[in-house]
Amino acid sequence: MKYPDTVTVDVTDDYFGRKVNDPYRWLEDTESEATAAWIEAENKVTQNYLQSLPQREPIRARLEELWNYERYNLPAKKGDFYLYSHNDGLQDQSILYKASGLDTDREILIDPMTFSKDGTVALAGTATSDDGKLIAYGLADGGSDWRTWKVRDVTSGKDLTDVVEWVKFSSIAWKPDSSGFFYCRYDAPVEGAELTGTNENQRMYFHKLGDKQSQDTLVLERPDQPKWGFSPVVTDDGHYLVIQNWRGTEPQSQVFIKDLRDDDASVVPMITGFDADFVWVASVDDTHYFVTDHESPKRRLIAVPAGAENRDAWKEVIAETTDVLESASLFGTTFYVSYLKDARGRVTRHHIDGTVINELSLPGVGTVGGFSGKQDANETFFSFTNYVTPTSIYRVDLQTGKVSLWRQPEVAFNVDDFVTEQLFCKSKDGTKIPIIVTRKKDTILDGSNPTMLYGYGGFNISITPGFSPATVGWIDAGGVYAVVNLRGGGEYGREWHEAGMKLKKQNVFDDCIAAAELLIAKKYTTATRLSLSGRSNGGLLVGAVVTQRPDLFGACLPQVGVMDMLRYHKFTIGWAWASEFGSSDEEDQVDNLLSYSPLHNIKPGVCYPATLVTTADRDDRVVPGHSFKFAAALQAAQSVAPNCDRPTLIRIETRAGHGAGTPVSKQIEEYADKWAFLLENLK
Repeated sequence: MKYPDTVTVDVTDDYFGRKVNDPYRWLEDTESEATAAWIEAENKVTQNYLQSLPQREPIRARLEELWNYERYNLPAKKGDFYLYSHNDGLQDQSILYKASGLDTDREILIDPMTFSKDGTVALAGTATSDDGKLIAYGLADGGSDWRTWKVRDVTSGKDLTDVVEWVKFSSIAWKPDSSGFFYCRYDAPVEGAELTGTNENQRMYFHKLGDKQSQDTLVLERPDQPKWGFSPVVTDDGHYLVIQNWRGTEPQSQVFIKDLRDDDASVVPMITGFDADFVWVASVDDTHYFVTDHESPKRRLIAVPAGAENRDAWKEVIAETTDVLESASLFGTTFYVSYLKDARGRVTRHHIDGTVINELSLPGVGTVGGFSGKQDANETFFSFTNYVTPTSIYRVDLQTGKVSLWRQPEVAFNVDDFVTEQLFCKSKDGTKIPIIVTRKKDTILDGSNPTMLYGYGGFNISITPGFSPATVGWIDAGGVYAVVNLRGGGEYGREWHEAGMKLKKQNVFDDCIAAAELLIAKKYTTATRLSLSGRSNGGLLVGAVVTQRPDLFGACLPQVGVMDMLRYHKFTIGWAWASEFGSSDEEDQVDNLLSYSPLHNIKPGVCYPATLVTTADRDDRVVPGHSFKFAAALQAAQSVAPNCDRPTLIRIETRAGHGAGTPVSKQIEEYADKWAFLLENLK
């Protein structure tokens, strides 16, 4: 295959005496004419190849059938209306509706497809005032993490004049009287650096309705701590503004509080030290409830009195168990608590003193989400899904505890034809690692099956069973789908996460390699028919594992990956990941980063697995320069490998970002490309 000629430049960096060349540095400038020409040339080669694959069109057509099913999100009652989103199947963006009842006629409240002709401006968050009369809604343009917030009158459907810009990584919290809301923003970036410039010095403001943003009141800033960020929430009784204070992605936080009953009250510290994570759950009078991993790696629920000057005043409400406590909600005097057991959800009910009432009956084994709402609500809703069950919505009567189905999609495949099973493998150091495998029941385990292994392994994020029409399309085409729960994730609590961080990051890759070897040993597949896939931190996983064990895979899909571990922290929010990876600014971390950095471990002449790198031109989370440099280096290495005809391609989506808000039509096209690529090369 003839790849575009990619110019190299003479750039060398010195990392505490270690000289490292960076010949593709110029591709970091994603706005330059040279990079634009390179993108066009690479996309042309890639699309010529993908469009020539005979299986692509049948796969695309089948994916379109599978995607064409009704989808709802969790309804929420505010004021006179229920609000919920709905997609009829192939709409590029879901529409937000209002209705007077759960099953009454509905009206469009916000239609994101009116925001842009190509469907690439997405609805990226909403927050409704307590009285239900106003809704703040965020817009994401072309996949960017930047949000522009507006306000709409729920009854009339008309926008107010309010516009709040340059918001990123922030929730919205309305004041109880609906006079305005709290939010966090960064300074406007330098023109031309909107998608690459560093995001630091987040500030919290109060926006009063009717005012211009320039008039907003500063609530909290810490110029002495440029890497601190904030997340506001207002207690149900309206008495307090509770502010969770984060720094980077490490799951450790502080908490500040402001008494909203006193206009002159200052923001004061409540929990300090950054020694554990504290997530606000609810407040009753002057007692505040938090889920925390303080002295409890698998988390517990505690009560903290307002004004408590020392931790001796804290009270344990629900103790740590062998399962990971994921979240909690308080309704009246009852807590609904969600747990993870081997990456599968379970929910228990507790009295307000923590004593167990019962375990909620769930529809099956899978992932549970929801249980939001005000403490005085008479109902709440939750979602249930797994790899072959589309997200279904259930209503809980909070007076009786009765659970009833509200919406269950009908899909274009027979669920009974599929089976999901959980396996466990042993990693290099003997750690037991879970793998969830989904396949057709009649799959013959003779090593002939094209198999996809998916992993993530980082940032305390738990990978739990969830439905995707793309996954069903893969299995429907004869594939096996396996998900490995790697260390670095949150599936087994803080210790599981910390075992895959910084100097222990190699554990994550060893776990993945062990999972791949087990799938081969169990004859689900063979090395030439096994692929590895991952996104973001999972893209890093793919790049690291494949450069360490290219013999173990026939193809791979590194998607929007972190590929340059020496320079990731120099762009947008990348600095925040130093708590997870370590940084090349720290001398004791450089050798470890170099040991697995995908870009720096590509060896010329090695025949790597067939590779389709995917990224997007407006990704301002993991900037596309990572993928650009990795693809260029891999193409150069592969082109000199003897007797190696495995393709190395990069697919660069336009008007898209890290993934959220991508139009349905673009998703279908991308998955058709990826699945066709794998089926062509897993032989």
